[in-house]
Amino acid sequence: MYIDLPVQRVECSKCQVVRQVKVRFADENKRYTHTFARLVLDLSRHMTIQAVARHLGVSWDLVKEIQKDHLYKRYRSPKLSKVKRIAIDEIYQGKRLGYLTIVMDLQSGAVIFVGNGKGGEALAPFWKRVKRSGARIEAVATDMGPAYISAVRSNLPDATLVFDHFHVIKLFNEKLTKLRRDLQREAEAGLGKPVLKGIRWPLLKNPDNLDDTRDERQRLNEALKLNEPLATAYYMKEELRQIWRQSDKAPAEKALAEWIAKAAASNVGMLQQFAKTLAAHRSGILAYYDFDGLSTGTLEGTNNKIKTLHKMAYGFRDTEFFKLKIMALHETRYPLTCPALSTHLTDEP
Repeated sequence: MYIDLPVQRVECSKCQVVRQVKVRFADENKRYTHTFARLVLDLSRHMTIQAVARHLGVSWDLVKEIQKDHLYKRYRSPKLSKVKRIAIDEIYQGKRLGYLTIVMDLQSGAVIFVGNGKGGEALAPFWKRVKRSGARIEAVATDMGPAYISAVRSNLPDATLVFDHFHVIKLFNEKLTKLRRDLQREAEAGLGKPVLKGIRWPLLKNPDNLDDTRDERQRLNEALKLNEPLATAYYMKEELRQIWRQSDKAPAEKALAEWIAKAAASNVGMLQQFAKTLAAHRSGILAYYDFDGLSTGTLEGTNNKIKTLHKMAYGFRDTEFFKLKIMALHETRYPLTCPALSTHLTDEP
């Protein structure tokens, strides 16, 4: 349907400026009305872009344009003035998009910034917005990467860094995997047989999660008996978890000090090096207790949603559209639809 109508012009009696009367049922330079846009957004709560386009007999690009315009109005500039606690992490989205740096407001669960790349440079636009908003951020949860540490300390000197305990355990697991690999090569060279093969995943699992139907516990115990350094590192990993299972900060500080001393006194180079890493980041690790168990756990969950979103869409050609969808994920209610379109749409004139 095409609508052809005269648009009235009015002249101001004081300044003699002539203007066109605003058309209230459609935006300027748009090929659709507000009512049609609302119909598209309503259908998008339950259908994919392709399905909506086929149902309405319009192009895929038009439906995507309407969705993007709606998301842009809602999420292009989230308010930061009341943000107190944030989490920072990166996510890899394939060769085309590369890394994206995600910043989340831990109080609302909303993604408030998506930057290109990773490290301090990716956060530069975010720091500018924080300064303009006058936000007083008190705590930042992140990993122990030097780039994020430097960026936070430079731009938020009054904020407390909280090193996420999941990332600490993940880093230890990476070191443990490398130690197993090195010891495996040494064992194969000396004994001529792969005595440590097939225990990588049992080695990294929580002991309570070992699968006895696959003899994981038995194979792990046999391997640990054959190699003292690996056994020492494995049992130290389980002791490391206890640092975040204390009742408050005082016993946690004691547990951390004891772990560092025990690791430094061991004859395992990996443990000695990791003890130095923890000692250098002691305050950020213990800050976990100052902010009620603050971590990047919520952000990690959102990262999984981002991966699912990207996979279901078979990738995104429009990076800006993808970023807007990420920033709307906290309001998503339907698995196959555009995020934030499930929210209430106000009736426009």
